[in-house]
Amino acid sequence: MYKSQTVSNPFWIMVGKEISDTVRSWKFLIMVGLVLLTCLGSLYTSLSDFTEAIKGASADEDFFFLKLFTHSDGSMPSYIVFVSFLGPLLGISMGFDSVNSEQNKGTLSRVLAQPIYRDYILNTKFTASLIVLSSLFLALSFLVLGFGLIFLGIPPTADEFLRIFIFSIVSIVYVAFWLNLSILFSVKFRQTATSALAGISIWLFFTIFYNIIVNLIAKGLAPVRFVSENQVVKFQGFIQNLMRFNPGQLFNDATTTLLRPSIRSLGPLTTEQTIGAIPNPLPLGQSLMLVWPQVTALIGGTILFFAIAYTLFMRREIRSR
Repeated sequence: MYKSQTVSNPFWIMVGKEISDTVRSWKFLIMVGLVLLTCLGSLYTSLSDFTEAIKGASADEDFFFLKLFTHSDGSMPSYIVFVSFLGPLLGISMGFDSVNSEQNKGTLSRVLAQPIYRDYILNTKFTASLIVLSSLFLALSFLVLGFGLIFLGIPPTADEFLRIFIFSIVSIVYVAFWLNLSILFSVKFRQTATSALAGISIWLFFTIFYNIIVNLIAKGLAPVRFVSENQVVKFQGFIQNLMRFNPGQLFNDATTTLLRPSIRSLGPLTTEQTIGAIPNPLPLGQSLMLVWPQVTALIGGTILFFAIAYTLFMRREIRSR
């Protein structure tokens, strides 16, 4: 009896239905095809110029597998650049019509007429999309690892494998941030075109215009002449904190630190702070301590958008057309 009740849990039945509808939709297939092509393209450019990537004595010269995600020959961006650019579009495409499309079709009121909890609707939308995104990004990471293993002929170290796995988790969190934002717009706006346009507009703002605004602020607030090195460091730290209101900047800081162990700081340093520093790669634990504020901010934004969407949806009056 207990097993039958567990299997017939309506929440997981709805999650399975959402996953099935998502992976069969054209918008998902198009975005996955685009992400897969760009992933293979960046991997090809990285492998074709891999000999140049490992030349020279650098602190990252032993982390061969990490260079598959960060190196590029210049003809195409690296893998992490493509993820930071296409990840938000993938999250927006999966959530912009999650609620309002069903309400416009009249199916939402029919589902709510069934003996299920109202919050199951929104929870299943997010859970199903998160499961699909997690499977996709983990599969892409293992795909890069597999090609690297064939090309290099040596397995990755435990540190490299953990860094790549954590990088995949951070990528999932980053895309979930945009997924919840698009779900929020899907709850807020009745028309799917409006919710899609709102999500893409915010993505364009942070991708293009936010950096321009910060540069204008920096140009306007910069003194005519810096009187000391500490003043330069404080001013650069202020500008960098402004940049970190951009979720893309948070993602770039976190992933770059994880995939390049030689990075020892994410902020400006004085000459006194750099004296005596040994240019050795950081252990994984130290890299995680550096990126923990960025990851926490992304998780906090994801939870905030979901909480707002949840509140609006629970208070919304659903009527059949």
